[in-house]
Amino acid sequence: MPQADVVIVGAGAAGLAAGATLQREGIQAVLLERDSAVGGTWARRYDRLHLHTMRTHSGLPGRPIPPAGGMYPARDDYVAYLQDYARHFDLRVVTDVQVEKIRVAEQAPMRWEVASATGSWQARAVVVATGQYRLPCMPSVAGLDEYRGEFRHSVDYRNASPYVGKRVLVVGAGNSGAEIATDLARQGASFVALSIRTPPPVVPRDPFGQPVQKTGLLLSRLPPRIADALAKFTARLVLGDLTRHGYPAAAWWPYSSRRVPVIDVGFVRALRDGIVQVRSALQRLTPTNAVFADGGSEPFDAIIAATGFASGLDSLIEAPAVLGAGGEPANPSGEPTASPGLYFIGFTHSLRGHLFEASLAAERLATNVARYLAQTS
Repeated sequence: MPQADVVIVGAGAAGLAAGATLQREGIQAVLLERDSAVGGTWARRYDRLHLHTMRTHSGLPGRPIPPAGGMYPARDDYVAYLQDYARHFDLRVVTDVQVEKIRVAEQAPMRWEVASATGSWQARAVVVATGQYRLPCMPSVAGLDEYRGEFRHSVDYRNASPYVGKRVLVVGAGNSGAEIATDLARQGASFVALSIRTPPPVVPRDPFGQPVQKTGLLLSRLPPRIADALAKFTARLVLGDLTRHGYPAAAWWPYSSRRVPVIDVGFVRALRDGIVQVRSALQRLTPTNAVFADGGSEPFDAIIAATGFASGLDSLIEAPAVLGAGGEPANPSGEPTASPGLYFIGFTHSLRGHLFEASLAAERLATNVARYLAQTS
């Protein structure tokens, strides 16, 4: 069984950041990646994807993102950056390893086992960097077995070419759902509707010429009620009253709920132009139609479920008291957990930016892991 001081499960952005900061502490971690190449998860996302956060606030520790890709790098530019990052720091990444279980192998001295279908690793410490979006969540819809059209999760969407001339329903109004609906409408689908169960707020990406991430960094310091009021005022001033275009009033606002809003990168224009229609929650399916909560029924050739992801940590980790409500880590990213030698990174829910938070957590993680290894050597 291969041995290592530290095994990092996942070589996405958070895992790479952890590997680089640990290396700076003199610790050479092994990163186990389920894809065949670094950046595989990003590479599989839809073609029009760009970062919603600024390039200057999305780079990983010790190596900024090159400016050539502009303020909001495209998907392929970010994949290239992650691969360059791993090469630059000469990180030890082992690809094509699908980790199935993380558990204690020995109590004294403490050793962890990271088990996969192709073998297991033992380590003194394990960093879980598998991310919040590991497993796609497929909705349970009555009548799905009878529906004769195409039904797939947004994780499988690349571009609109298979849907040219078709009627398409997108279920779920998060950032992916809004962007996919806009992409479909602009690239040739004959009709596009967006089904919304709980309407999120929509905010401009660059209000008054300033990136919304900068606004988020500032407003995060204010009481949530005041921050929400300012965000609502700004969105209304810049984007107008979206209810005039069929979009329902937001059911929550980001700072009090600590949830990420829809960041507008063309969706509002598509609403105003009438090429994306809003529908209520999907209730059930017939062989040809989608039936909505308000009683409406329409035929669709294809349905794309932009219904989110789950971390899947509860089935991955065998360790007591490390997961809290909803199967999320009980302790902040980068901090020690109830099980000595087990750490998480990349699980922070923040309006300041996921990549920004992952970089901060990597710095904390390196200090904590180095201290733990020194104390248990």
